[in-house]
Amino acid sequence: MLLALDIGNTNVKVGVFEGQTLRSSWRLSSDARRQPAEYESFLHSLLSIRGIKPSQITGVVLCSGVPPLTTVFEELSHTVFNQTPLIISAGVKTGVRVMYENPRDVGPDRVADAAAAFHLYGGPVIVVDFGTGLTFNAVTREGDYLGGAIAPGLSVAAESLFANASMLRRVELVRPKSVVGRNTVASLQSGLVFGYVSMVEGMVKRIREEIGQDAKAIATGGQAGVIAKETTVFHAVHPDLTLVGLRIIYEMNR
Repeated sequence: MLLALDIGNTNVKVGVFEGQTLRSSWRLSSDARRQPAEYESFLHSLLSIRGIKPSQITGVVLCSGVPPLTTVFEELSHTVFNQTPLIISAGVKTGVRVMYENPRDVGPDRVADAAAAFHLYGGPVIVVDFGTGLTFNAVTREGDYLGGAIAPGLSVAAESLFANASMLRRVELVRPKSVVGRNTVASLQSGLVFGYVSMVEGMVKRIREEIGQDAKAIATGGQAGVIAKETTVFHAVHPDLTLVGLRIIYEMNR
C-alpha cells in the first residue's frame, strides 16, 4: 500500500492507496507546533480504524508547502513505516513539463494537481484548487504546465473580512436564497459564495482564451463543493485529485 501526504497550510490530507484505488483518506489540521509524536499517534489511529498495519505501507509520497512539517513527516516515514518518502520537488518525474519561469517556485501540490488532471482528462485542462489559496493551474494540450493564478481561498477571505470589520460576524459558507441579501448574514453569504462563483467563471474564461476554448475545468480542494454546485463551468469535481496526482508521480519514479 502507498501512503500519500498532501501537507498544506490548513490541512494535511492523508490517503492510502491499494494499487490504483484510494482505500481511505482523511484530513488533519496543520500545526507546525505539534510534536512529531502527536502526528505519529494520529497516523496510527487513522490506519488502525481502517484495519491497516504500518507494515502494510510499502511506499510513501508527499508534497508540502510547509517546510517544518516536511521534516516531521519525512522522519515519520522512516520511523513508523521504515520507508524513504518520495518528496515532490524539481527534478522528480511528473508527466507534465513545468514551464514556470522558475520551476522551483511552483507549489508541489499544484504540480500534483496538474499531473493528475492531465493523466485523467488530457489537455488542455484547468485545475481550480479550493484550498487555503484558490489556485488556477493551466496545462496545455501537449502537457506543458504553464502556471496560472493564485487568490485568497474562500475561508481565508471570509476570516480576513470578519477579523477586520468589527460589525461583521462569521457566517456559514452556504448559498443564500438570493444574490441580493436582505440581511447582513445573507449579504455576506452572497458576496462570498456568488462572488467567488463569478471570479472562478471569469478566470476560467480568461484562461481558456489563452490555452484553448476546449479546455476542461476540474475542481478540487476542501471548498470545491460549495462553489461547483453553483456553476456549470466545471467538467468534473474531484476532491482527491492531489492525492491521485501523488500516486501517479510515485509510480513514474519507482
